[in-house]
Amino acid sequence: MGISRRPKGEKTQKAQDGGGRAGASGSSKPNIKKATFDTTKKKEVGVSDLTLISKVSNEAINDNLKKRFENREIYTYIGHVLVSVNPFQDLGIYTDTVLDSYRGKNRLEMPPHVFAIAESAYYNMNAYKENQCVIISGESGAGKTEAAKRIMQYVANVSGGSNSSIQETKDMVLATNPLLESFGNAKTLRNNNSSRFGKYLQLQFNAQGEPVGATITNYLLEKSRVVGQIRDERNFHIFYQFTKGASNEYRTNFGIQQPSTYPYTSASKCLDVDGIDDIADYAETLEAMRVIGLSQAEQDEIFRMLAAVLWTGNIGFREDKDGNAEVTDQSVVDFLAYLLEVDPAQVVQAITIRIITARNEVLESPANPTQAMATRDALAKAIYNNLFDWIVERVNVSLKARGTPAHSIGILDIYGFEIFEKNSFEQLCINYVNEKLQQIFIQLTLKTEQEEYAREQITWTPIKYFDNKVVCDLIEGVRPPGIFSAMKDATRTAHADPAACDRTFMQAINGMSNAHLTPRQGNFIVKHYAGDVSYTVEGITDKNKDQLLKGLLNLFSYSGNHFIHKLFPHEVDQDNKKQPPSAGDKIKASANDLVATLMKAQPSYIRTIKPNENKSPTEYNVPNVMHQIKYLGLQENVRIRRAGFAYRQTFDKFVERFYLLSPKTSYAGDYTWTGDAKSGVKQILKDTSIPQEEFQMGVTKAFIKAPETLFALEHMRDRYWHNMAIRIQRVWRAFLRIRIEAATRIQRLWRKKKVGAEFLKLREQGHKVLQGRKERRRFSLLGSRRFMGDYLGVNANTGPGSRIRSALNLSEQVIFSCRGELLETKFGRSSKPGPRILVLTKSKFVIVSQHLVNKQVQIAPERTIALGSIKFVGTSTCRDDWFSLGIGSPQEADPLLNCSLKTELFTHMQKAMPGGFQLKISDSIEYAKKPGKMAIIKVVKDSTMREDFYKSGAIHTSQGEPPNSVSRPLPKGKPIPAKPFTKGRLIRPGGPGGRPSKLSNGNRNTTPVSKPFGGSQTQTQHTPQPAATRSTPAVSRNLPPPPPPAPPAGPRETQYRVLYDFAGQSENEVTLKKDELITIEQKENNGWWLAKTASGKKGWAPSAYLKEEAPPPPPATPAFRPTPPPPPPAKNGTAPVIRAKPQPPAPPSKRPAAGGRKPAPPPAPRDSGTSMTSNGGGDSGRSTPSLAGGLAEALRARQSAMQRGRDDEDDW
Repeated sequence: MGISRRPKGEKTQKAQDGGGRAGASGSSKPNIKKATFDTTKKKEVGVSDLTLISKVSNEAINDNLKKRFENREIYTYIGHVLVSVNPFQDLGIYTDTVLDSYRGKNRLEMPPHVFAIAESAYYNMNAYKENQCVIISGESGAGKTEAAKRIMQYVANVSGGSNSSIQETKDMVLATNPLLESFGNAKTLRNNNSSRFGKYLQLQFNAQGEPVGATITNYLLEKSRVVGQIRDERNFHIFYQFTKGASNEYRTNFGIQQPSTYPYTSASKCLDVDGIDDIADYAETLEAMRVIGLSQAEQDEIFRMLAAVLWTGNIGFREDKDGNAEVTDQSVVDFLAYLLEVDPAQVVQAITIRIITARNEVLESPANPTQAMATRDALAKAIYNNLFDWIVERVNVSLKARGTPAHSIGILDIYGFEIFEKNSFEQLCINYVNEKLQQIFIQLTLKTEQEEYAREQITWTPIKYFDNKVVCDLIEGVRPPGIFSAMKDATRTAHADPAACDRTFMQAINGMSNAHLTPRQGNFIVKHYAGDVSYTVEGITDKNKDQLLKGLLNLFSYSGNHFIHKLFPHEVDQDNKKQPPSAGDKIKASANDLVATLMKAQPSYIRTIKPNENKSPTEYNVPNVMHQIKYLGLQENVRIRRAGFAYRQTFDKFVERFYLLSPKTSYAGDYTWTGDAKSGVKQILKDTSIPQEEFQMGVTKAFIKAPETLFALEHMRDRYWHNMAIRIQRVWRAFLRIRIEAATRIQRLWRKKKVGAEFLKLREQGHKVLQGRKERRRFSLLGSRRFMGDYLGVNANTGPGSRIRSALNLSEQVIFSCRGELLETKFGRSSKPGPRILVLTKSKFVIVSQHLVNKQVQIAPERTIALGSIKFVGTSTCRDDWFSLGIGSPQEADPLLNCSLKTELFTHMQKAMPGGFQLKISDSIEYAKKPGKMAIIKVVKDSTMREDFYKSGAIHTSQGEPPNSVSRPLPKGKPIPAKPFTKGRLIRPGGPGGRPSKLSNGNRNTTPVSKPFGGSQTQTQHTPQPAATRSTPAVSRNLPPPPPPAPPAGPRETQYRVLYDFAGQSENEVTLKKDELITIEQKENNGWWLAKTASGKKGWAPSAYLKEEAPPPPPATPAFRPTPPPPPPAKNGTAPVIRAKPQPPAPPSKRPAAGGRKPAPPPAPRDSGTSMTSNGGGDSGRSTPSLAGGLAEALRARQSAMQRGRDDEDDW
């Protein structure tokens, strides 16, 4: 709070985003978040904080409040003080969704709201371990009770605690609202639910911030309302609830009738109120009693006393022959005696006979009707007042702390300043309490503020303000005597005659000399902070007596009802002649106790304003609001908020709170500062980059000017723990990733060995199927070749293969699928092969055709052959891929097929046809060209092409591998360094220095690392090799003998030739010329390498622009003949290049992307294993079949598998 009394006067909410300046913990540079447009935020009307208005004046404040009220914005800040304008309607701003949005947020993050004040109080209590209180002030009808209820709602919601005891405490605290409102609130001209008593609710919390109990202190119940109200006002709510909603049992036992029956509820001519449902409220009151824990017997006694109060008002009096009071209706007295459980004669005597103590004797004096009616009303007021006190005490018993309370939050809800046409003792007491509350506000926000600045030697501009202590002294003073003392002296002097007491009191008023007191005829005017109020003297001293006649006290002692003895527990001392405390003494003591209680807590303020007297949701009465702005002191509050400091703290407490923010005052959470606390504060503020103008150093305290600065510090402190938690979480997650990745690699290797062994075993069976009689293709003998089976993915649920499965309506598992060809015989034309899809299941062989219909590919089964109907499979002894299925059908010819994976197909067919598979291998292929007519297809080895082809009834192929060939050994993979287990910040991309990763965007950080070559773990170290181990080109034997060997050269570095001109775009990129030779010091996987030119200049260059040069030939080559002198060795130890490379292509028009692009491979003429939408690819510019799964893997490993001295350009 922006208060001035306590060192910890300014506390903050739980800051998660400090707003203007929120740097990382210990950082010397502010961490400013990028601004984003919030599409959900409404356009602000006026200013949400009055400290931001351009001109500080009452008119400007009023105009701002009016704008916001008309736009349904009822809350406005003055720093940490909340100004609330009663909307007189439900705006839907107290829902659970709105409540949750304020949870854990500081004041600047959310719009002004009463929930923000509640969050601040609750957070400050937990964070700073200090008691809090919320002081709600304003006139009657401004919304103080509603604000108190919303604070209780918020605290109960966010205070945690899941066990039944804590939840029960919360329910009981919330249940006190409807219960005490029923007994303590009433309808007045200004407010339909006006609090007619003061309530200070103190919520008690344990060390974990969970509610464990509460206590309620009530102040100054307006008991005079029980016996009379002005027109259009009502008695307390409970009387109308009880008379309208009482059960039949209560109506029978207590004689309860409608409110029109009783003068105490009907005299004001207001029995119903718009917007108040007395019957529903009565049910809510009963439920609140049940939640709080009132037993049924206790409830019965409460309503018995209410009935007694109502029937007391029905007792009437008339004069007898002696002029004394006489009861008009004895039956009413009899029923009242029944309710009080006393004798009727005792009731009559207590009311009509007055016991007077005069000097040394006690006299009994008959009362006249007026005095009897006053005694009757005193009886009703005493019963109700003591009943209300008992209910509050009983609630406190139920709310007693169920644990050890550590801290508390107090909520003060007391009726506001009142000015009526006729103001009496009740209004004087009410306005006196409000004066005391205003005095607290002045002391804590204005006076003490400036005193502390002067004491701490802080540069400060004094603010003039009105100190209402002079008004408080006028009312409560003893020397010189104030208004309360004058009343008491008057009753002591002329106690027997009320009129005489009033005259004596008026004489004392006339004798007072005070600028804030003006005597008038029959009244006096007090200049309160809220305005001038005229008080009527008539009857004021009698009300101040607040003395219950001894006859009434004797009546209660005669009662046989134990509950009445609880309400009036003190025995009557007949001989005591000492004057009891007056009502003024009691209210003065209560007000001082309240002030003392509030001064022990850290206060928050809510200043409520009533916009109009008609309870209209649209009317804004500018003069009335202006009056409230003045007496609430909002202008002074704005001025001092602008000129003062929002937060102050002693040096040691400040260091204790924020030492984590400086690396010089803390290490790993420990306090390491060795200097004094003041120098520690300076170091913290320096390391957190707080500007000098934002703080001042006092004698014992540090002063922070703006609340945004404090929010920034709190945010940094929160981020410190957050960052520590992130580090722990990061290491833990890295450990989990390493563990999971290690297990995955083990599993992957195991599956690779296990599953790969099955495929290799199936491949070995394929060799046996061919019986060593058919020449082999080189592709079939690859060491990495595995029999994978379903190359088209027909078993998959998605992809192109799933469409084939759907078209064939297959329900069984496919064991083999690939692309092939079928020899199509057409009438009048020569036969030619056509593309087909071959699918093999455990029961059938399906030949699938594809047609283009309306530009859509249609898949349909062309022929389905049961495996049991296949009598033989015919193939040749050559290396060709053609074979026939001998079916011998009388209706259809045998199919003649071409499949590059024929050996694998035969193997799967043999497994699916145990005992029924017959493979005929001969020089030609036999099949039924027509039903019942066999034909022979010759296979000729006369082709010079790589692929087999059919022409003129013969298949032309070339020489293959020997029939007894076996598969090559499984090739070893390239030694690839293991990839890191983790990712993210644990292993920085690009090694030390954090250079670009391949996941980074176009904004590259191309700053080279200033480290010597060889210092990074990622760079490759080149080991020199002997000249004999290097590959050298062949030389002619006719050359002259070489000269003597040159001295051995030092280690040579691999050089790279620049293919294109490259102009560096920044100072970190090196400029290169075409054909320039450079060396590479470090390679990155993102397409950028750290290059070094011949001149020694270093910088980043795109790897796509570079090509590795072949190593230079050894010295024993013609290039080193003695005739031309050998060129001197290069500075970097690299020999000159002898053989030129072919002319490179022209540089691309656009700069190549990181990593470069590979040239598109030519289309493959045969595709036996890819999906329908895939393109074949190959290595070294050749057409290579692209297969799925392990086959594709085999093709990628082809080069390493074929290192046997053959020409790389040979066909497979």
